[in-house]
Amino acid sequence: MNDKQYEPQILTVSQINQYLKTQFDHDPNLKQVAVRGEISNYKCYPSGHHYFSMKDADGVLSCVMFRSSAQTLRFVPKNGMQVIAFGRITVFPRDGRYQLYVDFMSMDGVGDLYAAYERLKEKLDKEGLFDPTHKKPIPAFPERIALITSASGDAVHDMIRNLGIHWPMAKVLVLSVRVQGEKAPAEMVGALRYANRWKVADVIIIGRGGGSIEELWAFNDEQLAREIYASEIPVVSAVGHEPDVSLSDYVADLRAATPTKAGEVVVPDQKEMYNHLNQLKLRLGRVMQEKLRRQRLQLQRLEGSRVLQDPTAYIKDKRLVLDFQQDKLLHALERNVAQHRRRHAMACAALDSLSPLKVLARGYALAQTEDGTILTSVKGIETGDQLKLTLSDGTLSCHVTERKQNNGSEEENI
Repeated sequence: MNDKQYEPQILTVSQINQYLKTQFDHDPNLKQVAVRGEISNYKCYPSGHHYFSMKDADGVLSCVMFRSSAQTLRFVPKNGMQVIAFGRITVFPRDGRYQLYVDFMSMDGVGDLYAAYERLKEKLDKEGLFDPTHKKPIPAFPERIALITSASGDAVHDMIRNLGIHWPMAKVLVLSVRVQGEKAPAEMVGALRYANRWKVADVIIIGRGGGSIEELWAFNDEQLAREIYASEIPVVSAVGHEPDVSLSDYVADLRAATPTKAGEVVVPDQKEMYNHLNQLKLRLGRVMQEKLRRQRLQLQRLEGSRVLQDPTAYIKDKRLVLDFQQDKLLHALERNVAQHRRRHAMACAALDSLSPLKVLARGYALAQTEDGTILTSVKGIETGDQLKLTLSDGTLSCHVTERKQNNGSEEENI
């Protein structure tokens, strides 16, 4: 029995490229790589994506840096420049070639600086120097502005010019310092302390124009960052170009993308304020006109009111009310007196009907002993006792000569 001949699986080009991409994507050694080399064939397209190659003496590697990553560049890439690129290597299925997708790129030689920058940034962040709750608000209408920068650089002229255009009412004080080199951080720290000690400004702008990472390194100084954090006066950091981000930017109360922008973010625009005031003026005018209209209508109503036409009308009306209330009170008193009279008469009649004199008038008499005790029985009375009889028209003194009870028995006669 003959072995069956092996037949390989037939794949399309796209399947092969996709398979290779999967293999690259699952290789941990290719997910995060740092490549040192020389830039060549560098092109930046209108889309913002950067395409170039990195080469050394023995090889070439295709590279792409998308716009979102390219915005973090602190330098302008050029052919022949030695760089270190960080990213991942994978296959582009359409072309079937592998390339380096660059997330971050620095000039060769600044890698140590970048590592130190990241370590210090992490340290200060953990200490809370970047905490947004600590950041002080920038005054809406600063009267005095201090610029801590080099008096000979272009940045100071841009800031002064922009401040003059937007808010010429503010007084600008330039505290000239070095902005690069070993002595720069100490001079900027001293300027910050001076500004806070003597309260020379309502807001401080500290910064300089663009440059390489080495030229901007003074703004990554730890002591300078702590001094900005401790400043009682609000601090605006304006260092380099928009992609340049220093530690002073993180710790400052506000970051301006460029020194030119700093002159716009710390003061209001006088044209906008003028327009705003004009709008308020128009609104105030409309409000006042409406209020005058309402007051005028109210005045017209008052002019036609009866109280102004006849000032005594109010008194007359009240007098009528008083007369009405007086009559009402008198009638109420009369009714009350009549009611009490009727009650008195009824009480007198009832009392009169119960009077003993009425009983005596019908022929009855009231018998009393000499001490005034009323007799209700013959018991206790002896012949010879003296009694008093009260009749309807007077009294009689009597002498008991005989005592007889109701049963007819006769006890004693005199």
